[in-house]
Amino acid sequence: MKVALGGTFDPVHDGHRRLFERAFELGDVTVGLTSDDLAPETRHENRFIRSFDERQRDLAAELDSLADEYDRDVEIRELTEPTGIATEPEFDVLVVSPETAEGAERVNDLRRTEGLDPLRIEIVDHVPAEDGERISSTRIVNGEIDEHGTLTPERESRTKVAE
Repeated sequence: MKVALGGTFDPVHDGHRRLFERAFELGDVTVGLTSDDLAPETRHENRFIRSFDERQRDLAAELDSLADEYDRDVEIRELTEPTGIATEPEFDVLVVSPETAEGAERVNDLRRTEGLDPLRIEIVDHVPAEDGERISSTRIVNGEIDEHGTLTPERESRTKVAE
């Protein structure tokens, strides 16, 4: 099977790793990485996003080890539009998180319009941080948690005071 997924991946965290693992369980993986122009448009918040080259380097390091572990092929491609690579005919499955499932349905609508079979959509649940909220790149960039969802010392002390 040919599996697609996409995102900004800045920084990569355990929630992303869960998406990647599910994708590799299913087949050979192509990851669409948002371009420098597209990345800010796809974010729900306004924050600094590292360059495509930096994000691609870090993403490749993550994906290469998983590709070896699962004995799968992997490719990273630049996304210049939100529907990205998933509208291309060679893909069978699209792996998404809960908040991007609606976009996956739009991709399938576009595929049907173009005479292509819809993709099987695999929704992968979020990974919770130690405070029970989901791990997100924004929370990491804001210094609340690390890439594994561990509360930073400052955040942990504020949480204990609030209790």
